[in-house]
Amino acid sequence: MDFTNRNEHDDLEEKKPNEHGPINETSSDEANGEYRSHKINPTYLSYQGYHELNSAQKDKETYEQSAQESVDSIILEKPTEREPAESRTSKEKSRWVTPLVTALLSAVIVLGSGSYFGFVDLTGILPGGEDGTVKSVETAVAKVDDKDGLQIDETSVSTSDTIKMINKVSPAVVGVVNIQKMSPENYYNYGLPTSEEEGSQNKESGTGSGVIFKKDGDHAYIVTNNHVIEGADSIEVYLANETKVEAKLIGADALTDLAVLEISSENVKEVAEFGDSDKLSVGQEVLAIGNPLGLDFSGSVTQGIISGLQRTVTVSTSAGEWDMDVIQTDAAINPGNSGGALVNLSGQVIGINSMKISSDGVEGIGFAIPSQEAKTIVNDLLADGSVQRAYVGVGLQSIAEIPQYVLERQLKLPADVTNGLVVTQVEAESPAAQAGIEAYDVIVSIDDTEVSSLSEFRKYLYSQTKNGDTVKIKLYRDGVVKTVTVTLTEK
Repeated sequence: MDFTNRNEHDDLEEKKPNEHGPINETSSDEANGEYRSHKINPTYLSYQGYHELNSAQKDKETYEQSAQESVDSIILEKPTEREPAESRTSKEKSRWVTPLVTALLSAVIVLGSGSYFGFVDLTGILPGGEDGTVKSVETAVAKVDDKDGLQIDETSVSTSDTIKMINKVSPAVVGVVNIQKMSPENYYNYGLPTSEEEGSQNKESGTGSGVIFKKDGDHAYIVTNNHVIEGADSIEVYLANETKVEAKLIGADALTDLAVLEISSENVKEVAEFGDSDKLSVGQEVLAIGNPLGLDFSGSVTQGIISGLQRTVTVSTSAGEWDMDVIQTDAAINPGNSGGALVNLSGQVIGINSMKISSDGVEGIGFAIPSQEAKTIVNDLLADGSVQRAYVGVGLQSIAEIPQYVLERQLKLPADVTNGLVVTQVEAESPAAQAGIEAYDVIVSIDDTEVSSLSEFRKYLYSQTKNGDTVKIKLYRDGVVKTVTVTLTEK
């Protein structure tokens, strides 16, 4: 029989689409849809400003040209026949007055565009009176007294508990930068490198957030998301005071999306306090603190509520599928917030921001790893650098993925059995082999807990058991139901 071989540890490359819309991890890697720093483009803003100024400059030139043409057309007029002296004097006065009015009107028009450019000197040399003297005329600009215009009142400084809490927690939230070494073949090189090292280049692959949870002597420890630092050749941490320090990876767990970093404690001023996520209530106000879209917006704070508790979201990780228990919140969580803090109004971290649903028409659905879930994983990573999980030693595939005729004719599965996992492979000398489990057995429950998917089997095994425990597995073999006892070990 041709079954896709899946081991509960390694053979989980095939991914299923999420029924509720794609789940996006909130780091900003540009290539992978994750934690990528985005900056406001000053060139674009400058171009817009330049474009507006350029249009106004053209308007100014048009007005000046129009004014000049009006004056020129009048000055160039010449009498066609000789007139009496009194009449000529009257017309000469008229000729002086006409361009005077035109020039004044033109000056007003030019003021409309010129003032936009800062042309405020409106002094003009204009024709004078009958004696031919030239007088200087200045245009007065009316000013509004401060008391009659826009008033700015003295602003009171708020000292609310929320602001105090933010000021206390924010210094413990840091920026985490994933640095990866790019090989020469990833670039168009204009010269041949003298060595592989000269041809390589370190590049910021993505940026996320992290929370300082422990300070011990010369070292401080940070919890963040695994997807923020996964694949990094080196890791940089930016503290709240913008100090950059190198970080060491202590351990990471892809399934739960958590990682622990170590940095020097020299510049660490604050350590976050963690609260009990089991005591949360729907509707409780929370704040999300992190670095959305990268370090340009570091320390951003968004506000929301707990929208739901004990949510289960199936995610695909580098270690396989996993049913993650999360807190749902409507506090804005964006790429770059990954690994940041979800904080209650007492200033306690009750979750590690991890992901959100990103889909057209969907807003305000973000998720955080509960502090109680993070505690167990973080302590394991601190102690061993990895999470030690119980091991059975089987490859599994859901019967929902297998044609009905195979279930009936080859596996002889009863028609009323609609959920279960087919054993596609049994590792030699594994706990499953020692318990007598065979290929093509169909597992339907573990310790009386029904399982219909690989993630459900893993969830029970990794969350409810430990090394040395025994579990009872109910299965069908050739249509006959039986129960076997498996003693778990660590791989």
